[in-house]
Amino acid sequence: MPDIATEADIINLSATDPATLGWPQTSYDLLRRAAEQHGARPALTFLPDPAHFERFTRWSFADLLAEVTRAANLFHGDGIGRGDVVAYCLPNLPETHFALWGAETAGVALAINPALAARQIAALLGSGQARLLVTTDAIWRTLAAEPGLAERLARVYLVDGRETVSTDARVRNFQAALAEQPGDRLLAPPPRGEDDSSFFCTGGTTGAPKIARRRHSGETGNSMMTAAVLGEHLSKDSVFLCGLPMFHVNAIAVTGLLPWSAGAEVILASPAGYRDLGLIDNFWRIIERFRVSFFSGVPTLYAMLLERPIGDADISSLDSAICGAAPMPTELFRRFEAATGVNILEGYGLTESGCVAALNPIGGERRIGSIGLRLPWQDLLIAEVDSDGHYIRDCAAGEVGAVLLKGLNVFLGYVDEDHNKGLWVERDGALWMNTGDLGRMDTEGYVWLTGRKKELIIRGGHNIDPALIEEALNAHPDIAMAAAVPRPDQHSGEVPVAYVQLRDGAEVSPEELSAHAARAVPERAAIPKAIRVVDALPQTAVGKLFKPDLVMREIADVIRTEAKLAGLDLSEITVKQVPGRGYVAYLSGAENEDRLHACLSGFAFGVEIA
Repeated sequence: MPDIATEADIINLSATDPATLGWPQTSYDLLRRAAEQHGARPALTFLPDPAHFERFTRWSFADLLAEVTRAANLFHGDGIGRGDVVAYCLPNLPETHFALWGAETAGVALAINPALAARQIAALLGSGQARLLVTTDAIWRTLAAEPGLAERLARVYLVDGRETVSTDARVRNFQAALAEQPGDRLLAPPPRGEDDSSFFCTGGTTGAPKIARRRHSGETGNSMMTAAVLGEHLSKDSVFLCGLPMFHVNAIAVTGLLPWSAGAEVILASPAGYRDLGLIDNFWRIIERFRVSFFSGVPTLYAMLLERPIGDADISSLDSAICGAAPMPTELFRRFEAATGVNILEGYGLTESGCVAALNPIGGERRIGSIGLRLPWQDLLIAEVDSDGHYIRDCAAGEVGAVLLKGLNVFLGYVDEDHNKGLWVERDGALWMNTGDLGRMDTEGYVWLTGRKKELIIRGGHNIDPALIEEALNAHPDIAMAAAVPRPDQHSGEVPVAYVQLRDGAEVSPEELSAHAARAVPERAAIPKAIRVVDALPQTAVGKLFKPDLVMREIADVIRTEAKLAGLDLSEITVKQVPGRGYVAYLSGAENEDRLHACLSGFAFGVEIA
């Protein structure tokens, strides 16, 4: 398929009814077709230790389909049918793929972050009404103590777990159980495109993650739509490296179904993915060894890779790198491309959109700072929406408004109906999904995000709901009010910090509050890196908490810290919110502008030096 270069190409392509294109309607259908067309070719290569990347295990497309078939048959034998939920709480392992796609084939897969606290995992298992769980021995040892959890699950499968780990006959070794199932035929009734395929957790407004209901045709459709954007750059000879966690849709879509739809290989690089410094340290050698052509990551990954010299590694196989989850600093974008010669494709996606919703065209102009053009067969609209979520009008080119989506890739809604309030916007009789993000579209169809209405803290591509932190802190008897905000971080993009206003007469130290947060915040990644006690939290004229003031304080503090570490003096720092640009820091009195730009290039805020 020819490369997409402009919005006109997307419009022309979208005129073809996707129903006539013969797209696979389910994930199992996609894997089955891939096995039929590319059976003996490598589909999945697993590097258990990226520091020793010559040691790997490989599955062909035929092997992969057989393992997924075994998993589906196993779950079917446990009584899982259409609509029944199988949860997986695993690191990035080959068995994670087997469990995920097998669960989608027999019933519905529920993805859970294995780094969550046990009580948070147990709550998600309950909210998703999971009947089966696939996890590791270590995770299950912490979960088994959660009141009532073991009784609610019909079966627990342990990856590399010992059969003797529990006296409960419902706890079994996953690999041993798979080996008992046929891999050459599907015993479970095959799913249909309109069926629920998976539940993925996303950031919420209540302190608990929302669980998004996704359908088979939306997952496969999003992969085929993205494949159309990549055009001739995607082929059976492509190799995709997966380093993002497999409880996140990017890992299972952009480095899963998307390459497999074309017969391309996926390198599953370490159970910990990009959190494994061995992968970062050996990244360029791994690219050379496996002739990787695509990888996907967040801005902080690119900043870390810039610190690892390419040396004499041959990375000529790299075609493009996809960047999402957070805006990429312009300076970082330019430095990375200059150092590597690799094209960066900035994009935008959501769990609720299948994964990818917009992408800079690989065959056209890549506009730095934009999320590119909408995908074909998906509509993206910038509109004015009132406070109750009602459509008012379309926005003109360049005007900021709510980002709305409509298309076959858009999800079915959230499991908890309360989370669907205000989600759908009716326009001319059609329902559009309100992403909660703000943006503008230029006259050529390129979209620019200008703010996150959801106020999520994005740590290494992982969404953290500030309410999760605030609820835990507000439970402390000495705290009158708490506000969690993101602090820019070179390695994680953002990390959470919290500001607290104490009750009258209360005396408690930040250290005591940090200890309380470590106990009370249920998600380890959400525990604040710092707690700052202030006399009063900033408010608007009508008494609402004004978090941007706190964010600007954090940005200024980061700049002072980095400048001091670099031995530079600054006479003045002013941080402002600029329409269309987000947060911009204005600096004066710098001794060495080049050194200052260099030390701030990995952060996602603008910098101007007077």
